[in-house]
Amino acid sequence: MHASRFAGATRRVAPLAVCGVAALVVGLPAQAASTKERVTRLENQLERTERLLENNQQLQTDLLQRLQKLRSDNQALRDSLDQLSYDAKQAGERQRQLYLDLDSRLQALEAGGASPVEATSAEDPAAAAAPVSDAESYGAAFDQLKQAQYEDAKAQFTAFLNSYPDSDLRGNAQYWLAETYYVTQDFSRALQEFQKVIADYPTSRKIPDAWLKLGYCHYELRQWADARVALSTVTSRYADTTAARLAGQRLEQMRAEGR
Repeated sequence: MHASRFAGATRRVAPLAVCGVAALVVGLPAQAASTKERVTRLENQLERTERLLENNQQLQTDLLQRLQKLRSDNQALRDSLDQLSYDAKQAGERQRQLYLDLDSRLQALEAGGASPVEATSAEDPAAAAAPVSDAESYGAAFDQLKQAQYEDAKAQFTAFLNSYPDSDLRGNAQYWLAETYYVTQDFSRALQEFQKVIADYPTSRKIPDAWLKLGYCHYELRQWADARVALSTVTSRYADTTAARLAGQRLEQMRAEGR
């Protein structure tokens, strides 16, 4: 009796076991497919990450190369700027010397006498040491200015202005006196002296240059509005002069600087 019961139970369990195994076997492909899909996604993500890393490394390499080129270009520009600055300084000095020499010769012609060099190299040593005419006195002061002896030039131009109240060279002497202060960077005093040229010698041919230097002095003193007024006066009143061209250049510089 017990044997028959066990046999019946076995017959009932066997189909259930077979169904469970069948279900497990059927579910394996689905799990395998899901796992394979996840592996594929991970591989794709890994591949994309690797490509991003490679691209990032290439980008860093490109950026470094560009940075090195920019540094090289910047250094080349600095070198060029330094050379241009030096050349401009040299050219400016040559132009100043030529201008001073030309002015000296013109003043000698206007005075109707010999050039300042000739006047101060006269045969009489006493006459050369102590000029007696306004042209000789002016020439001696001007020579000091050309030789960059600014303190001596300043003293001699001042002495000239005190000694020759009626000389036709006073306007020029006042201008060059102001210049001695300008080149020694005493811009406040230079401003006062250039203003005297305009106020006291309105017919002097140095008026355009005096206005220009007024603008320069105001610029150095950071008085931007006054600098623009003075420089604009040059460009509007004396349009065909060298002073007007220089004034225009400084105005352009100020605009570029936001002044």
